Amino acid sequence: MLRGSKVGLRARHEDDIPILRAELHGDVVNASRAAGGPWRPITPGSKDAPFAVDDKEHQDVVPFSVVELDGGTLVGAATLWGIDTHNRSAHVGLGLLPSARGKGYGTDVVAVLCHYGFVVRGLHRLQIETLSDNFAMLRAAEHNGFVREGVLRSSAWVMGEFLDEVLLGLLVQEWKPDSKN
Repeated sequence: MLRGSKVGLRARHEDDIPILRAELHGDVVNASRAAGGPWRPITPGSKDAPFAVDDKEHQDVVPFSVVELDGGTLVGAATLWGIDTHNRSAHVGLGLLPSARGKGYGTDVVAVLCHYGFVVRGLHRLQIETLSDNFAMLRAAEHNGFVREGVLRSSAWVMGEFLDEVLLGLLVQEWKPDSKN
């Protein structure tokens, strides 16, 4: 397990999947805001669904379950995705369960994903795209040194309207690691 100051990132367990599906994917509005595509219902037990893990299928995606260090309670999901081994870059994503929001976990998750991307994977660049009104993600990214590189105007169709996305990036030489990871 990779450890931050508040949370750990570990492999996805089979018993995590129903909780993540119910609390993250089952929230139609938040799932639509995070997915980059239209929400659709998922048949229970489907292996072709969000949060299901196939370690052999997608080598450009590394999914984690996020757990509290104190007690090991599941609090969300995190992903390093779009891993480009040639350009040594990847995208950062995370989703916290409603009960875990507002506790500083997002900032810690981003810090641990940076450690994983830069130290473990040897990447050069990490990138985050988030909706312009996702203030929690913007704070978590900027607290970890990500720089706003631009705004993709009206680029996301979410629940009947176009929204702006903010593009943030962090290069390995700009990263200031937290010694706790």
